[in-house]
Amino acid sequence: MIEYKIATAKDIELLMSSRLEMLKVVNNLDETYEFSREIVDYSRDYFLNGDQVTVLAIDGDRAIGCASMSFIRIMPTFSHPSGNRAHLMNVYTADDYRRQGIARKMVNMLIEDTWKRGATEISLDATTLGRPLYESLGFTASTECMVLERPKN
Repeated sequence: MIEYKIATAKDIELLMSSRLEMLKVVNNLDETYEFSREIVDYSRDYFLNGDQVTVLAIDGDRAIGCASMSFIRIMPTFSHPSGNRAHLMNVYTADDYRRQGIARKMVNMLIEDTWKRGATEISLDATTLGRPLYESLGFTASTECMVLERPKN
């Protein structure tokens, strides 16, 4: 039976293994790929100290899914008077567990928690594979956002 839980610091090893597995799959990296110390250390620090909530789906002692919500506070606006917003990310289900509603359950848990925290908007960056799920949950495409990335030296 699959257990769904809000991760705590005690779950850091499951969080890290799930995150690194997800990054390998999403970026088409070989299973033996070794991540830089920087990405591993910053990911660990973010799980332990960042303003975020992560849901884990666990089967036995294996994390078979994860989904995270990062919280952002910006200057209040008329449409977002609290300035509290959130960004959904790292939604991942292991290949052999897909199409069973696991991602939907994790995302719904995060959405419910996010509204309770007073956020007025949830954004996300969707892959082609994930887009139908997010649309079915009510997410819509936005034309409001522009992005400037820091130049690489």
